[in-house]
Amino acid sequence: MKLSELMSGRTPDPAFEGFSTADDMVLAIDFTGEAAAPGTYIVAQEGITEQSGALSAQTQDATYLRTGQVTTKTGTSRSFTVSGDRYNGDAFQDAILAHELKYGTGQAVIKPYVYFNMLTGMGEQGKLSIVVEDDLSGGAGDNASFSATLTSTVKPAKYTYTPPTP
Repeated sequence: MKLSELMSGRTPDPAFEGFSTADDMVLAIDFTGEAAAPGTYIVAQEGITEQSGALSAQTQDATYLRTGQVTTKTGTSRSFTVSGDRYNGDAFQDAILAHELKYGTGQAVIKPYVYFNMLTGMGEQGKLSIVVEDDLSGGAGDNASFSATLTSTVKPAKYTYTPPTP
């Protein structure tokens, strides 16, 4: 499903107040690397059981005279864990589990993404390195599953989803 299809008929409200659920968070990736706008990015949805975003701060410690040890934050990296039950024919799963991504290296596995709250439209955009860890795993009689870790390669930029103008 394309981002434009998911958001059709939805108008985020930056002033929304209330609880958000994991289902309100949208992760969409441009697997082609050629999309003109995020509306054509492919959304993680069908069969996805987990889409966990994590932030990891990098720090540096130094000890100063009369102050002692001081920790300075030097950066933050973003990562996602995406896993679920394999659904053949889903554009997101077919793309992330394609041979070229599973066995690709370097620039071939780096793709543009957006991640935002569909209630507020607020989030981020950047580029991710995709590492598929499991493909079609599971026990006898279970649904086949997959998992991948997606790690930012650049500092994400602020992103605000805006509906296309008619």
